[in-house]
Amino acid sequence: MTRIVILISGRGSNMEALFKAADAGLLPVTFAAVLSNCAQAGGLKTAAERGIATAVIDHKVFPDRSAFDSALMAAIDRHAPDLVVLAGFMRVLTDAFVIHYAGRLLNIHPALLPAFPGLHTHERALAAGVKLHGCTVHFVTPEVDVGPIVIQAAVPVLDDDTPKTLAERVLAQEHQIYPQAIRWFAEGRLQITPPGRVRLQAKSRPALAGCVAPSLD
Repeated sequence: MTRIVILISGRGSNMEALFKAADAGLLPVTFAAVLSNCAQAGGLKTAAERGIATAVIDHKVFPDRSAFDSALMAAIDRHAPDLVVLAGFMRVLTDAFVIHYAGRLLNIHPALLPAFPGLHTHERALAAGVKLHGCTVHFVTPEVDVGPIVIQAAVPVLDDDTPKTLAERVLAQEHQIYPQAIRWFAEGRLQITPPGRVRLQAKSRPALAGCVAPSLD
């Protein structure tokens, strides 16, 4: 069974969605550990209550980003994960970290990449006047928010939307597509092909409304 280490910085709502999917028998994984850069992250308690190993690697005690990432890698590798999942982990990772986990490091971003990489995606989407917004699960590469896309989900942007209301609808879709992407990974169905596309091996596409899956071989 696929071993997963999850990285969080806050309450970990996407992490909770993964737990629920596993409880329902939809996610064939083992949660090896939940790690955070913040001791106050609410998701640590949620994980601990499930008997999942937790640890805090506080970025503030390290002299630079490289030193922090080295310590984080050591903490992760103690659990020998097959996959590292970023679930609201609010740190930009060094190239060395990303390369170390190449092909087994997933992130979920609250926008339809390549549109609106970075922060404040919902505010920027509203300011741009787009009619569709959404979220993207992608493999992490050294360049932020440009890694190979696994799956996306779209929501309409309503005339009376605020960043808060738009974020709520996007988050609901995040909770749907992140478990799906990780299930595909666990089943060995994701293949990264040049020039950085993800192909989904065999079986049928998911019946998830509003989702855009990778192409099938």
